[in-house]
Amino acid sequence: MNQDYARDLTPFSIDLTFDEVRRRSEVVAALGPHWDPVAALQGEDEAYALLYSGLDEEQQRTYDMLVAAGVLPGQEPGRASAH
Repeated sequence: MNQDYARDLTPFSIDLTFDEVRRRSEVVAALGPHWDPVAALQGEDEAYALLYSGLDEEQQRTYDMLVAAGVLPGQEPGRASAH
């Protein structure tokens, strides 16, 4: 970077904490009082199980390989891919 240009820059920082808290509260408000996070997570688990059910042999080998490599999450609770 050109040193003359860098000297003319004014330091700038912004704290987004307040905006993030406001954004999250708006999301929760938009979900409404009947939103059930436990039911939502159970639904996600059911959808995940359905997505990878009924695989043929080759698909199952590929799935197992991707889980072992950390590309796809496994079946354990709180799953997340390693990468």
